[in-house]
Amino acid sequence: MRVVIAGAGSVGRSIARELLAHEHEVTLIDRQPTAMRVAQVAEADWLLADACELPTLREARADECDVMVAATGDDKANLVISLLAKTEFGVPRTVARVNNPKNEWMFDEAWGVDVAVSTPRIMTAMVEEAVAVGDLVRIFTFHQSGADILEITLPLDAPLVGVRVGQVAWPTDVVLACIVRDGRPIAPSVDDTLEGRDELLFVTSREADEGALEALLTGATKVPAPAGPAGPAPSAP
Repeated sequence: MRVVIAGAGSVGRSIARELLAHEHEVTLIDRQPTAMRVAQVAEADWLLADACELPTLREARADECDVMVAATGDDKANLVISLLAKTEFGVPRTVARVNNPKNEWMFDEAWGVDVAVSTPRIMTAMVEEAVAVGDLVRIFTFHQSGADILEITLPLDAPLVGVRVGQVAWPTDVVLACIVRDGRPIAPSVDDTLEGRDELLFVTSREADEGALEALLTGATKVPAPAGPAGPAPSAP
């Protein structure tokens, strides 16, 4: 896979090293001479130029790349780079860094962004996920589809503790994707029983009712008791 990375700062260089380690072809672009730390990522191709300009992207052979990564520290530049990559060069996939969470709303397909990565947002989610038990936390949003990854750690007294996955009527457009128990991921089956301190990961659509999911998980909605074998009808008094 051929990847062009705009922004050769610490973020861009780290991405480049990871991609090169997986044997991908990488070109790094930056307009600042001080960012040209070629020795740190010697296997990559380097280009000292402004990635917001068409001649630069032509020189980087953007029309031949599989992914454009806009990883500069400037949100405006990342939007322009993504838009040019998508509209002028037909790059199949664009990934853009969001530096200021207030600008997240702009990083969508209208600006040519397939995937927006907000480091502050991800770090906030990781902090919340680490300390919150019983709170539904949005870990990640796929900007192309609008789907979310949500996480909750079940409290010991949660109403779903002891209930089989197959007994739970999850809200529409909510899929339980994974149970993490004692550090081990489990692909949930209908016969798996939920336990206190389980970390549940859900994939939800943008139309999913997160309030209903949270109510179900935290106890505002009671879980119906499993149906047992039919007994004799009660006798009349």
